[in-house]
Amino acid sequence: MDELLQRVDALATYLDIPGRRTRLADLQQQRLSPDFWNDPDAAREVEQEVAALNDWLDTFEALERRRDDILTLEELQAEEEDAGLGSEIERERAALERSVEALELRGMLSGEDDARDAIVNINPGAGGTEAQDWAELLLRMYTRYGERQGWTVELVEYQEGEGAGIKSATLRIAGRFAYGYLKAESGVHRLVRISPFDSSGRRHTSFASVFVYPEIDDTIEVDLSSGELELQRFHSGGKGGQNVNKVETGVRYVWTGVLSNGENVKVAAESTEERSQLQNRERAIALLKSRIYGMEQQIREAAKDALEGSKKKIEWGSQIRSYVFQPYTMVNDLRTDLKITDVQGVMDGDLEPFIKAYLLQETGSGTTE
Repeated sequence: MDELLQRVDALATYLDIPGRRTRLADLQQQRLSPDFWNDPDAAREVEQEVAALNDWLDTFEALERRRDDILTLEELQAEEEDAGLGSEIERERAALERSVEALELRGMLSGEDDARDAIVNINPGAGGTEAQDWAELLLRMYTRYGERQGWTVELVEYQEGEGAGIKSATLRIAGRFAYGYLKAESGVHRLVRISPFDSSGRRHTSFASVFVYPEIDDTIEVDLSSGELELQRFHSGGKGGQNVNKVETGVRYVWTGVLSNGENVKVAAESTEERSQLQNRERAIALLKSRIYGMEQQIREAAKDALEGSKKKIEWGSQIRSYVFQPYTMVNDLRTDLKITDVQGVMDGDLEPFIKAYLLQETGSGTTE
C-alpha cells in the first residue's frame, strides 16, 4: 500500500478514531436511561457531543470507503491490463488526497470554540476612501472564502463609505469549524497598490483591521450587568432596500465595563441588515455578547502563552499580512512567512494555504515552505 493510502490509517491514530467510537458508545448508553432528560442542560450537552462525534466518524469512514474503492480498482486494473481504469483511479486518488488533507487540517482544531460559527468584523484604518475601499475588498474576500467552503455567509452589519468602500461591516459565517479556521485572520491587513482614486497614478498604502470571534449560544453566559449598556438607533446605510434606508432600523449597543484582566473597555456591536428594529436589536445584543466573549478568550490565550513562555503575538492589533498589487504581485503572511504571488486567487477567497500554515505553526505540527 502506498503512502497516500497509508495516510488514512495514520489519520485513525492521529484523530483517535477508536477512542471517539468508545466515547460515542458510552454516550449512546447514557441516552437510553429513563432519567436522561431530567437535567435538560446536561442532556443537551450530551446530544451536542454525540452529533460532533458522529460527524468526525462519518467523515473518517467516508475516507476509508474511498480508500477501499481505490484498492479494488487497482486490483481490477492489475488483473486485467486493458480494463481502462487508469483515469478513474487517478480521479479517485486526487479526491482522496484532497479529503485527507482537509481532515488533517481539521484535526488541528482542538480549541473549545473552534467548532463554532464565526463573526468577522472589518474596519478600515486611517486613509479615507483608500482604506474604505480596501476594507470592502476584504469583505468580498471573506465572503468568497466562506462560499468556497460551502458555508452560509450572512451580512449582518454594513455601513457604506463616503464615495467608495465601507466604514464597517460584519459577517456571520456558519459552517463546520468556521471559527477554528477563520481565527487565523484576526489582525491588521496591509495593502500596497496604485490607487484607482489617484489621478496621478501614485502608489498608496492602506490598512484595515479584521476581528474574528466565535458566535456563542445559550450554553455560554456573558454578564452585561457588570457594566453600562447603551442603545443607539440610527438610519441604516446598508443594502437592505427602501425600508432599511427610510426607517430608523439600525441598532448599535455600546457596553462600557471592565474585562477580567482589569482593562476598562468600550465595546460596540451593531446590526443594520434586518428588516425591523426589534430583529436588529436581538442580533446586535447577540453580537455584543459574542464580541465580549471573544475578547475574554484572547485574555485567556495571552495568559496561557505568557505561562508557557511563548514568543508569538496574538493581540488583535498586530499586522499579520501584506498584499502588494503593484509594482509586483505578492501576498506575504508576516507570521508564517508564507508568500503567494497569485493575488487575484487570494482575493477570490483562496485562503486555505495561509490558514494551514498558521495552524501548523500554532500547533507545532511543522512548517510550511
